[in-house]
Amino acid sequence: MEFRQLRYFLAIVDAGSVSAASRRIHIAQPALTRQMKLLEQDLETQLFERHSRGISLTMTGRALVEYAEELLGRHDELKGRLTALGRGMTGRLSLAVTVTHLWMPQVSALLRDFRQRYPSVAMEVAPLLSGPQQERLREGTLDAGLLYLDRDDSNEIASLKVRDDRLLLALPTDSHWARHPPERLSQIEQTDFVWGFRHISPEYHDRVARHFRRLDFHPRIVQYGADNIAILSMVSAGLGITVVPDSACANPMPGVVFQRMEELERCVMPLHLAWRADNDSPTVANLAALVKDHLSSASFEALPS
Repeated sequence: MEFRQLRYFLAIVDAGSVSAASRRIHIAQPALTRQMKLLEQDLETQLFERHSRGISLTMTGRALVEYAEELLGRHDELKGRLTALGRGMTGRLSLAVTVTHLWMPQVSALLRDFRQRYPSVAMEVAPLLSGPQQERLREGTLDAGLLYLDRDDSNEIASLKVRDDRLLLALPTDSHWARHPPERLSQIEQTDFVWGFRHISPEYHDRVARHFRRLDFHPRIVQYGADNIAILSMVSAGLGITVVPDSACANPMPGVVFQRMEELERCVMPLHLAWRADNDSPTVANLAALVKDHLSSASFEALPS
């Protein structure tokens, strides 16, 4: 028994005759008659009473009408669901974003655009630093992430470069350096410095550390924070100064002023959309395509200053 035979059967029932059904569904009458005989042979029962005035349904034929409608309804529903899933129109997407970038208007616009295009996709968005993001991507417990990614020698991670962040100096608003901004990093080498642990974002930490070494800058670190929000909170409390990506400007924090410095802006921090290279999820592919659309419109380039 084939689904197309059931459709032919219901077409005949609806039209009232084989000839009328043949014209309606554009199938030659002999072919349609043959398919009904094959269906009866397969079911080992007679579905139609054939007489001089036409045809009528047998008892089993009448029973099949209800079953056929139910089966075809389920078939069409399943087909629709699988088609939508295969196109990334339904399903789920787990996305992590670094804490600082969650506040960027460009990221908000991306999430809003994704929701408008794919309203039936259940999207989970979580704040997560770059280091843990890479671990979860490799474990397969995260679909995609917006994170700092320099390179991935294992070839496990595929990525799309989103933008280059630059570094800023963050100072307490009531500090001496806020009133008299330094021009060179050497001027603030003896100032208390708040920094983050390397394991929370190795790519970011190592790139900044290399840049500091090139400038022969050795900050006096007196406090550590778990992420940029915690670090900026300590700066706001007057516990020290720090360096953060310029994306931090998207979420101004009371008690903190940002200062651009030519020496810091030479350090480029590449932000990527990343996912496992073997992840064939259509929802991930749709997200990457949407990011490319936003990149083509340069929406990720402009940041508040």
